[in-house]
Amino acid sequence: MTLFNLLYDIIIYLYALSLLFYFSDCIRRNPRAKRTGTGFLVLVFIIQLASITIRTVEEKTLPLFSTYDFFFFLTFILILISFFIERVLKTDYAVLLLNVIGFCAMVQNRLHSPGEGALPSGWDTVHGLLILHVALANLSFAFYTVAAVFAAMYLFLHRKLKQKKWDNTVRRLPSLESMERYTYTSMLIGTPLLIVSLIVALMSIFAEGRYVLLLDLKVVFTLLALCVYIAYFATRHMRNYSAVVMARWAIAGYVVFILNFVANTWSAFHQWVGV
Repeated sequence: MTLFNLLYDIIIYLYALSLLFYFSDCIRRNPRAKRTGTGFLVLVFIIQLASITIRTVEEKTLPLFSTYDFFFFLTFILILISFFIERVLKTDYAVLLLNVIGFCAMVQNRLHSPGEGALPSGWDTVHGLLILHVALANLSFAFYTVAAVFAAMYLFLHRKLKQKKWDNTVRRLPSLESMERYTYTSMLIGTPLLIVSLIVALMSIFAEGRYVLLLDLKVVFTLLALCVYIAYFATRHMRNYSAVVMARWAIAGYVVFILNFVANTWSAFHQWVGV
């Protein structure tokens, strides 16, 4: 891996971290997460600015004449605009959407071998992105597992209390409010991780032109699980359902996630990426 590619991967990792914190803030207002996301975005902007400046000095013109340069500069401008929106207009969702587009542009460039203009033969040439995709997917699954455990414990305790059955097990469990909060927090962390992981995976599919993989069972189950979790946050925010129903919803999303792993047997996706 060249120094240039390593630097580009660092930009993508920092951008991904920024998106994770922005997602977290948009799902549930969290000023600290927002500041952290902005900090990572500033680092991305500084590295991009340094790269553009160096190349402009070396080439004596703005680097705008290749597809790679176009997307790189587009991302730079989108980040600059998002700073303005965040500072002046204070519209968080617009900032998030702009940077999702910018992140997609950066991943698209990386998949097309930055500066070379040739498509890679597979994930081997974009090993850094593969690590990012798998690591984020694993982390999201871990947090969803925690959420499912607390959701199951919530349902168990709720049933015990409803039946007025007090025993040593009930006394040793956390309160219903605590378990509901733990479930929500775990899903709040897992969902942005899954979203960014999916963005990387889907961008790789589009870059390779293997659109048939969009109908692959693994992709379908992953998107279905994500829809369940997003619906969880939407309905919880609107307070249309009780905590018991939301706990069941959390478990349902986890069941779909498990089916996603079972689908590996019939999936062509991982055979394509080589893992």
